[in-house]
Amino acid sequence: MTDENASGPPVQGRVKWFDPVKGFGFIVTDESGPDILLHANVLRNFGQSSVADGALIEVLTQITQRGMQATEVLRIEPPEGHAPHGGEMTEMLSPEDLAALPLEPARVKWFDKGKGFGFANVFGRTEDVFIHIEVLRGSGFADLGAGEAVALRIVDGKRGRMAVQVMAWDAMARAAV
Repeated sequence: MTDENASGPPVQGRVKWFDPVKGFGFIVTDESGPDILLHANVLRNFGQSSVADGALIEVLTQITQRGMQATEVLRIEPPEGHAPHGGEMTEMLSPEDLAALPLEPARVKWFDKGKGFGFANVFGRTEDVFIHIEVLRGSGFADLGAGEAVALRIVDGKRGRMAVQVMAWDAMARAAV
C-alpha cells in the first residue's frame, strides 16, 4: 500500500514535455527512474501556466497508485543552451547589466505561440511591452496565457519597450523574500 501524502526529498530533473492544453506533462531524472507526472495545477501553484521542454526543474513528489507525481515545484531554470534573456538589444548588455534591470509587474495582454510573440501591459504604464518567443523560452516558459501575472525585465528597443526576461509573478515574489 502506498502513502499518497508522503513526500520524499526534493527531486531534480528536466521537463520531458508539458502541454498546457492537456494540463500535464512529464519530468525525467538523471537517476533514470520512472517519469514524474507534472500536473498543470502544481505548476500554477508555482505561478506559471507553462514550462519549456528541457527546463531544469526541482519538485517534491509522492508515489500514488498511478505512479510518481510532482506535488510542489520548488525551482525552474531555463533549458540548457538558452540564456535567461534574448534578442538583439541584450547582446549589447552584460549579464550583470541585465540582472540590474528592475523587475516590472505586468499582465499578459495576449501571446500567440504560433506567431512567436505577444504583448504585456506593465502596471501603471500605457504602452505595450513586446515579448518574443525566444525570450520566453530562455526564461523557462513554453507559452503565456492572457491575463497571466508576470514580472518583466524590459529594455527600450527600436520599436518600443521589449521584454528581455520573463519571470512568473509568484516565483519572483518568493525570490524577493
